[in-house]
Amino acid sequence: MAEVKLMKGNEALAHSAILNGLDGYFGYPITPQSEVLETLMSLRPWEKTGMVVLQAESEVSSINMVYGGAGAGKRVMTSSSSPGISLMAEGISYIAGAELPTLIVNVMRGGPGLGTIQPSQADYFQTTKGGGHGDYRLIVLAPYSVQEMVDFVGLGMDLAFKYRNPVMMLSDGIIGQMMEKVVLPDQKPRHTDEEIAASCPWATTGHTPDKRAIITSLELDSAVMEQNNLRFQEKYRKIEENEIRYEETMTEDADYVLVAFGSSARICQKVVQVARQEGLKVGLVRPITLWPYPYEVISKLAERGVKGFLSVELNAGQMVEDVRLAVNGRCPVEHFGRMGGMLFSPDEVLNALRTKLVK
Repeated sequence: MAEVKLMKGNEALAHSAILNGLDGYFGYPITPQSEVLETLMSLRPWEKTGMVVLQAESEVSSINMVYGGAGAGKRVMTSSSSPGISLMAEGISYIAGAELPTLIVNVMRGGPGLGTIQPSQADYFQTTKGGGHGDYRLIVLAPYSVQEMVDFVGLGMDLAFKYRNPVMMLSDGIIGQMMEKVVLPDQKPRHTDEEIAASCPWATTGHTPDKRAIITSLELDSAVMEQNNLRFQEKYRKIEENEIRYEETMTEDADYVLVAFGSSARICQKVVQVARQEGLKVGLVRPITLWPYPYEVISKLAERGVKGFLSVELNAGQMVEDVRLAVNGRCPVEHFGRMGGMLFSPDEVLNALRTKLVK
């Protein structure tokens, strides 16, 4: 039986990176995710697996180190928090344009600007709609537990390499700092150079004598660049067809449905329980992939006759736009949130549901 341990989300993420056989982590400390780098340094994985752990001089440096490692076919990642991810935006766009597999973790905090060190979910637009320039998409995973912080490292890497696309794990200061019981995976070996050469013919490994591998997002011929973009869009359509993930709680007979991701979904699970005890049929949809987004499941609930949806987020109203797109005017859609690092209670959410929708 696997050993159960008590860990912070950030610490568990660091352990999972090592155990999933990653080749490298390049990052820079910023609250509330600094424990990721601190834990990796304390565990000294370079002595056990050969994994490289390096504190870069800035977030800009760290994302470009990730770019270089991914270009060689290595399994590499970084993590940061909201302002740091903003600094990485150009590099993330370059990585998407070069079609490189990487994992980027954002442990969100309140903004705008330097904001606060308290948790927020206000980076939804930045992450799902493209924080950098150009027509690109990130696969976005939203953990709502410390266990999912562990599990999504392996899943994120698998998806990144499957589609040659960067993956963002969109966490927040609650999940990063809270402690829960987790089960860690068994140690996986790092891929050998021979395995990388065989599985990643695009990589700059020096093992492709018949064709020189070139990694770039630059193309000066507009016609060629358009074809590149068309190829990207076709890839994104395949991801939308195959990789949507979500969880439903008591939606079968629900009159009202909460939609929430990450830490907000944990609070909403309690809301569903309390509402049911009070005779109000409430359900919950938890998007696990924020892109691709589970539009269809929400659309089907609206078509079934749900009386209203409440998008519950730690922001001013961002995901609610995607809920409205899915509902397409068939019933009311409202938003409830707190901002700047403030959290809501289950009672506040239930009161908002009654005020905005049940009346």
